[in-house]
Amino acid sequence: MSDNNELGILARRKIEAEIIKPIYDIMVRELGKAQAQAIIGEAIEQAAIDAGAQFAQQEPDGANLRSFVALQYLWEKDNALDVRVIDNDDRQYNYDVTRCRYAEMYHEMGLGEIGHLLSCARDDKFIVGYAPEVELTRTTTIMQGARCCDFRYHVKKDKP
Repeated sequence: MSDNNELGILARRKIEAEIIKPIYDIMVRELGKAQAQAIIGEAIEQAAIDAGAQFAQQEPDGANLRSFVALQYLWEKDNALDVRVIDNDDRQYNYDVTRCRYAEMYHEMGLGEIGHLLSCARDDKFIVGYAPEVELTRTTTIMQGARCCDFRYHVKKDKP
């Protein structure tokens, strides 16, 4: 990884949010909340796919579920997440997040209503760019009021 990637993701998201907040506020004023959120969501999702692809290109042996698990320290850096790992093998990586400083930060910044767009919505898109054979299923997030985030990554079954 390049030195640029050694900045923890939480620190990156704070910097990004400080830039996005005034832009979002103007977009809401000029376009309305729904349109502003749709634009932010589309831009962030594409950025996440592109980021996943960039990280994948840096994997000397190719990107897969194992190399993805090895990158998790970037998201956890700065005590950003309290994680309870459930399964971790070549076919699945399942864990619950029981504390999320990303959610706390967005709410403190007054961005709670779009925190899911700025952070949570990236997760399933990042893996598309990084390792398309891996899929994320998640049904709850702390950002949107749940007690935990249930991350369930699995390698898609081979087609017969």
